Amino acid sequence: MKFTTLGKTGMTVSRLCMGCMSYGGGEIPAWAPGTSGWHVNKEDAREHFAIAIEAGINFFDTADVYSIGLSEEITGAHLKEMAHRDDIVVATKVNGPMGLGPNRRGLSRKHIMEACENSLRRLGMDYVDLYQIHRWDPNTAIEETLDALDSLVREGKVRAIGASSMAAWQLSKALYVAKENGWRRFVTMQNHYNLVYREEEREMIPLCMDQGLAVLPWSPLARGFLTGTRKRDGGSTQRSQVDGFAKTMYYSEDDFVIADTVAGIAKQRGVSPAQIACAWVLQAPGVTAPIIGATKPQHLKELIAAVELTLTPEEVAALEKPYRAHPVLGYAPPTPKTLAAGKA
Repeated sequence: MKFTTLGKTGMTVSRLCMGCMSYGGGEIPAWAPGTSGWHVNKEDAREHFAIAIEAGINFFDTADVYSIGLSEEITGAHLKEMAHRDDIVVATKVNGPMGLGPNRRGLSRKHIMEACENSLRRLGMDYVDLYQIHRWDPNTAIEETLDALDSLVREGKVRAIGASSMAAWQLSKALYVAKENGWRRFVTMQNHYNLVYREEEREMIPLCMDQGLAVLPWSPLARGFLTGTRKRDGGSTQRSQVDGFAKTMYYSEDDFVIADTVAGIAKQRGVSPAQIACAWVLQAPGVTAPIIGATKPQHLKELIAAVELTLTPEEVAALEKPYRAHPVLGYAPPTPKTLAAGKA
């Protein structure tokens, strides 16, 4: 495994971050997000964590909303068994709905403070190394959110704070507000970035590079679209058949051209398409650690091996050539109408 520093924090993290959204399932309320039926249960997830730790991965990312807390419970239990707390970097997130009540979601001080306590309880930990806002909350002033996050850092429950998909101007505003008030600044950006969605190269990634934020791309394989299991006439895996979210973001003819290019280069190199797609993200300027997820042990092993895969300049050019611009995907961008209504 290769390692790097997490932005300017001084923390050392593996070049791959193990995403834990896949672990959970169970009795999830019908209103909860991400209930697709492809989750890995606690018992089966144990092998995944053992593979990751043996390979040298020390960076793990989850969120309270994943399986409504069950992902955090599974993550915490296996890490407690297999790793020393001082050797690993654990991240979780807040914002998503954790109940039907109006105050059980969002980025108000009330919800952030309660959500952090609940995440720590589920993880079985005294602190998290990185606490991230899962998305921008248009109903809460960023000052309120940053003040609450700063309180958690000062209380020792959080070591550093980060953000996830949003407009570049929103991240810039948050960094400015934090500096003006002497609060902790975001040190990471967990954004949507892969070969079939590269809009983050326009503003977000350059902003992060300029301000010293670590870039932690989510969905580096485009929810499996770049693995070769998605076809123009359907999919060959359980997740590809039930993942309607992916079909709203990818599946255009331009996207399939890129997937075909990935598959072609993978065949030439004697590796899997997933390894080529992951290797491309790893070599992209500004990227610290893509967040990888898997539902099968062999797929996790493949992605870990991608760290040692170096693409040639010609391969990178071939992979990038078919790209066509996309609308914003992965979050709801603010519009003049929502801004005028005070909702962004």
